[in-house]
Amino acid sequence: MSTPLLEIKDLNTHFFTRAGVAKAVNGISLTVDKGEVVGIVGESGSGKSVTGFSIMGLVDPPGRTVSGSILFKGRELLDQSPREWQKFRGSEVAMIFQDPMMTLNPVLRIDTQMIEAVRAHENVSRDEARRRAVEALGMVGIPSPEERIKAYPHQFSGGMRQRVAIATGLLNRPDLIIADEPTTALDVTIQSQILAEMQQLCRKTGMALIWITHDLTVIAGLAHKVAVMYAGRIIEEGKVTEVLDAPLHPYTEGLVGSVPSRNHRGEPLYQIPGMTPSLINLPEGCAFRMRCPKATEVCLQEPEMTDIAEGRRVRCFHPNK
Repeated sequence: MSTPLLEIKDLNTHFFTRAGVAKAVNGISLTVDKGEVVGIVGESGSGKSVTGFSIMGLVDPPGRTVSGSILFKGRELLDQSPREWQKFRGSEVAMIFQDPMMTLNPVLRIDTQMIEAVRAHENVSRDEARRRAVEALGMVGIPSPEERIKAYPHQFSGGMRQRVAIATGLLNRPDLIIADEPTTALDVTIQSQILAEMQQLCRKTGMALIWITHDLTVIAGLAHKVAVMYAGRIIEEGKVTEVLDAPLHPYTEGLVGSVPSRNHRGEPLYQIPGMTPSLINLPEGCAFRMRCPKATEVCLQEPEMTDIAEGRRVRCFHPNK
């Protein structure tokens, strides 16, 4: 078998607060192959975004990655120096944030920011950097990129700012892009356009993509593989069609059941009972057992991730048949 582009092994990222230790990422393992689109889904607070920040080395105090391994092209990332992290971010792996203004400086023109992003990693002329910036804006569907590149961020709509953020991520032709709910605040029409463009870019460039979201409908039309997170752990993983059509974990089943369907018009949507547990005071055993209709005494023990079939894994004592 070929070496995965990205391989995460038993990763733990914790936040050390006065109230206690919040286990935001609690022993997850995941692989991403070249050109693959992987979705990470789950409720707010499940650890999706912290996983992305951990891969990028962007976890700020009081959080830190305490153990585990992140291999990129076989190279351990957690051993990198600050200078190596700086060279790595943007050139080999780029991240697109939920709020494009986390990427864009409001007081600098778009061309200034994009040219700097190129020249920070490559020794090229300003003209070449500008040409690549214009090309990237065109790739994400911004009309008249030669003119629009001279604008300031406030002169773009929210959807167009997000396209600029995506184009900035593409500038240095990274092998992997991590997208942290980048279309959540956009209307459905713009969202579908950006998703279609991202799919096309992955096919055209061979770039891999990790798409972090709580929206299962987005993952259904975008990803090859999906990992479902709950309380800092991956509780189910597999091909997106298999996981969404026949979920094994009761939590995944609840997420799928809560999505509006054309087949059950007029019927109330399913609602998972209870609330997500505090990451500082996780319950004993399975973190989902207090909300699970299948919970038994055995769930007081911690379930292990079990291989059900090739590429299909679940962390549950009572998976669906």
